[in-house]
Amino acid sequence: MAVVAGLLFLAFVYFAVGQAAVLRNGAQTAADAAALGAVEEARSQLREGWLEVLDDPTQWQRFVRGEDYTVGRACARAAVLASLNDAESEDCVPLEFGFTVTVRSEGTVGESIVPGTEEEQATATASAVIEPLCRFDPPEPSSDPSTEPPSDPEPTSTPSEEPEEAEPEPISGLVCEGTPLEIDPEDPVLPDADDLFHVRLTGDDE
Repeated sequence: MAVVAGLLFLAFVYFAVGQAAVLRNGAQTAADAAALGAVEEARSQLREGWLEVLDDPTQWQRFVRGEDYTVGRACARAAVLASLNDAESEDCVPLEFGFTVTVRSEGTVGESIVPGTEEEQATATASAVIEPLCRFDPPEPSSDPSTEPPSDPEPTSTPSEEPEEAEPEPISGLVCEGTPLEIDPEDPVLPDADDLFHVRLTGDDE
């Protein structure tokens, strides 16, 4: 009987340890998903904002560097991802280029041989970052005197036709992962968000 009782006790211990491990793993999965959700939302905002000023290269740098997004929207997305993974977002802290998110599991350990631990929940923290993949070097203004209008234009007769407007030149200077890109001002197109910015969990080498 003593042997059987001992075996049953060990079985309960392993069960309790296993339940706790499953709960911790689930919380960590939720934290990872929430942190990635936050930076992915920030990445989407960066591309959306960039598109709004695509015809004005003087405003590009804050988007190229990954600096212009709304923290509240990103943290709200983190909370949604945590909830989808059976956890609740407890804290969402913006980093210089990312977020650290802490979550608490909605589930509990359940039955336990240790009194008072049945309702114990697990917490986990994860951090994720945004890595810009592009740089922008604004082209220098042309100093070619031939492009400047003469100071004293000679009077001319009334033209029979209006002069044609010069087509705007493509915007150059944007380089993404070593590939130079040109933006057509009349039909501006940006690469997809994942071609502009890489997101990853810190400690993730992939």
